[in-house]
Amino acid sequence: MSEQSTADVRSELGKPFERLLEILGEVDDLGKAGAVLQWDHQTYMPKGGAAGRAQILGTLARLSHQRFTSDEVGELLAQLAPALSKLDPSGFEASLIRVTQREYGRFKKLPTRLVEEQARVSSEAQAVWVEARQNQDFPRFQPYLEKLFALAREAAEHLGYQEDPYDALLDLYEPGLRTSEVASLFATLKARLVPLVNAITEAKQHRSPGGQAGKAGEAGEAGGDSLLRQHFDEAGQWELGLRALRAMGFDFERGRQDRSAHPFTITLAPGDIRITTRIVPDDFTSALFSTMHEGGHALYEQGIPPELARTPLGSAASLGVHESQSRLWENVVGRSRHFWQYFLPQAQEIFPAQLGGVTVDRIYRAVNRVERSFIRTEADEVTYNLHVILRFELELAVLHGELPVSDLPAAWDDKMQQYLGIRPPNVSLGVLQDIHWSQGSIGYFPTYTLGNVLSVQFWQQALSEEPGITDAIARGELHVLKDWLNRRVHVHGAKFEPRDLVQRVTGRPLDPQPYLNYIETKYRELYGLGS
Repeated sequence: MSEQSTADVRSELGKPFERLLEILGEVDDLGKAGAVLQWDHQTYMPKGGAAGRAQILGTLARLSHQRFTSDEVGELLAQLAPALSKLDPSGFEASLIRVTQREYGRFKKLPTRLVEEQARVSSEAQAVWVEARQNQDFPRFQPYLEKLFALAREAAEHLGYQEDPYDALLDLYEPGLRTSEVASLFATLKARLVPLVNAITEAKQHRSPGGQAGKAGEAGEAGGDSLLRQHFDEAGQWELGLRALRAMGFDFERGRQDRSAHPFTITLAPGDIRITTRIVPDDFTSALFSTMHEGGHALYEQGIPPELARTPLGSAASLGVHESQSRLWENVVGRSRHFWQYFLPQAQEIFPAQLGGVTVDRIYRAVNRVERSFIRTEADEVTYNLHVILRFELELAVLHGELPVSDLPAAWDDKMQQYLGIRPPNVSLGVLQDIHWSQGSIGYFPTYTLGNVLSVQFWQQALSEEPGITDAIARGELHVLKDWLNRRVHVHGAKFEPRDLVQRVTGRPLDPQPYLNYIETKYRELYGLGS
């Protein structure tokens, strides 16, 4: 369709389209107001503010839902629907009408009372979760989690589903994806990852005393842990994280970083993207990779065109696509030799006593150590997805009524023993470690593994189009990758469903094979396992 004909059709859309834009802008404003309060809730809000904050967030959720699902919006969409066949399907106008129709149809099914209650209960639950996690007190959190799962079941019934109630919840984060598809993907990953974890563990156990067993020993604890397990002062870690963000292209005129109990990224406005990190005194890579992870999310938000702001298009295609950006920067880039060729001198400048004389090869092996560990956010590339899979399986069991919430801690420990060969010593290192359930984010966890798989698929496509990216990273020119992502992924915002975006960018559907090949090739070389 020519530019002229598109302009003509836009003109024909007339007042209904402009009125729709006006209402969508107001809905987005309410959501962003809630985001400001959520950010404050997890950063600076005093403990005594939890109850009042929950009430405010509930009110905002109710007002936003009422405005978006009003009869007026339905009537405007009905008036605009006939124009869809005349519009460029990838253009702004057609995409806006199509995506708004989808979202309106979904949220119209949810009672306003339920939306408000979910917002209020999740806000209360987050404050209780922080306290329960600190005190290793699951019974304190249990009634809130039971309520949140009950609300999720109710929401699933209102939304409707063809195969599984989990489908309705998953669709909120990953439009168009089915539970059966996730289960199939996870089965494929488990079949390759569990044996790899076992092989690496065996290789580490058979190294000679002192860790002198060639590559396998160097990649294990003797070659990595002693290097990382030192004291790194907080000010130095903070500065190192800021240097990484600047190198990645994070715009500090349109964003900032703070601290929180659980790292996150949140958009308060198109020009105000907030990220947080968590500092561990005896491992500088914990905060560094957390910062790079959240920085990847933030670059996506900063890369969405401003003309999509205040509409349903002004966000990511899905949580899985969003996670692909953070995992790409954290792992595919941040744990690569090329990155440390550039970044090791930066780290040595800040921590000369701890890192002076360290070689690129040694830091590369250290940051890619594989350990059976308790905390998902600090897990290595090989074991990370097993953390996600066990959460997915537990969510399904609770949602289906097969597992009482009271039995979650024991079930969690059993699955961690099954997949990772370890048992958490307490609930803070087990079932209470993540914030997501306290936020009511049931159906969210699969997006982490989807992000891992997509990170490599996008990376390979970037290399095919820009073969010099790895050399540019070694020179500290990380903007080459950022610019590619801006052009090929971020520019679309939420115009397309995730499976359509992946096809558009990479020329093929979601495929776990590139990711599995990347993991197996990298870690078999590191641990001397052979092909």
